[in-house]
Amino acid sequence: MSNQENQAILDSVNQWLDKVVIGLNLCPFASKPFRDNQIRLSVSQSTSDANLLEDLQTELNLLAESKPEHIETTLLIVPNMLGDFYDYNDFLEYVDALIEDNEWQGIFQVATFHPNYQFGGTEPEDDENLTNRAPYPILHLLREASLEKAIEHYPNPELIPEHNIETVCGLSQQQKVALFPYLFSK
Repeated sequence: MSNQENQAILDSVNQWLDKVVIGLNLCPFASKPFRDNQIRLSVSQSTSDANLLEDLQTELNLLAESKPEHIETTLLIVPNMLGDFYDYNDFLEYVDALIEDNEWQGIFQVATFHPNYQFGGTEPEDDENLTNRAPYPILHLLREASLEKAIEHYPNPELIPEHNIETVCGLSQQQKVALFPYLFSK
């Protein structure tokens, strides 16, 4: 992958973070680390499960060795594989096993984003799926201690998913096309 292709991927994910995740306030905890440049974006060049697990191990090791002030969270972007949402979902079993094998339960967790994200019990075209739709398959590596600290000072964190669904369901078609161009350019 050329530097130009890599930069285009990073630009697309940065725009999604800025306009969707932060702009729509889908994650009320994202704006500070985004503003403070504490979100690491890493593009995996992997085309196999084994190589992607190596990249994931590397990113989790880096997160473990870094202070939150330097790297609060990491988005591992996967542009060359896991395009099928069911393959992506199946891969998450390997992710969970990797965290368990490294005894990182309670230390790190992984949030999931995908261009074709679909919550159980929904149809693919249901608007609520937009809350987790990103330009590429993404494994979002989170520090549980930081998440717990943020939630501690946030009123009614259990209402965040409901708020997010209301927000994306209230978007006009024009807003959806502007915010999610990767979903409508096909």
